[in-house]
Amino acid sequence: MKKVIAFDIDDTLNVAKTPMTSEMAGVMADLLDIYPVCVISGQKLSQFMIQILAPMGLLATGQRLRNLHLMVAQGTQYYTYSGPDGGMAVDMNNWRQVYSFPMSDAQTAKITATITQAARELGYWCENTAGDIIENRSSQVTYSALGQQAAPEVKYPWDPNHQKRQSIVQRARQLAPEFEYEIAGTTSINVFLPGMNKTFGMSKLMEELSVERQDILYFGDMTQPGGNDYPVIQMGIETITVKNWQETMMAIKGVIGVSR
Repeated sequence: MKKVIAFDIDDTLNVAKTPMTSEMAGVMADLLDIYPVCVISGQKLSQFMIQILAPMGLLATGQRLRNLHLMVAQGTQYYTYSGPDGGMAVDMNNWRQVYSFPMSDAQTAKITATITQAARELGYWCENTAGDIIENRSSQVTYSALGQQAAPEVKYPWDPNHQKRQSIVQRARQLAPEFEYEIAGTTSINVFLPGMNKTFGMSKLMEELSVERQDILYFGDMTQPGGNDYPVIQMGIETITVKNWQETMMAIKGVIGVSR
């Protein structure tokens, strides 16, 4: 029997960059009554609040939140709940940063310049975007081709087969091979120092919870080679590949059903 259930966020628990549905929030709350749950993503902490915690509302009790482990920026930043039972889940002051491994300003600047050059050379740089194209997430830099706030209906058709992003990654590796590049979400590329992917985050989680890889069940959508969930498969952690949050929700209901 598994001891920990872990999830990617976008297209695993929700529609990309949008809050979980109320139905999914309820299922997650039920799961937190039974298991420690880890949510690991390349996103920054504020997006965890918007997409995961805010939709839970009053279901996010202190007892449940203490069972929730937030692995930000692929797990290079780790947060646990330290607030009171009646505390606000979306109050960042109620979350304790266990660790963080930021990059240097010089490394961040080089990644930004590299991704910008690669996207421009290939004709994929968009001038009129919804939000920032490149975001510094401290221990990771993320390129979002259409901007961080682009609507899902605009993002999903842009690169459904990942070919645009694969070509950007190929060129970026030529320009700056000292970094690692992963395709994520619908329009994103995550860039970070070697080894600082989900392998790092999941390894740290195992240390913190004193569990082994066989004790974890992981859900993710980008499990293909080069996808940001693929390192979890390479670790030997049992992984369920999903296409959307609906598939994940059905699987969670099954896990809850056999665990009670």
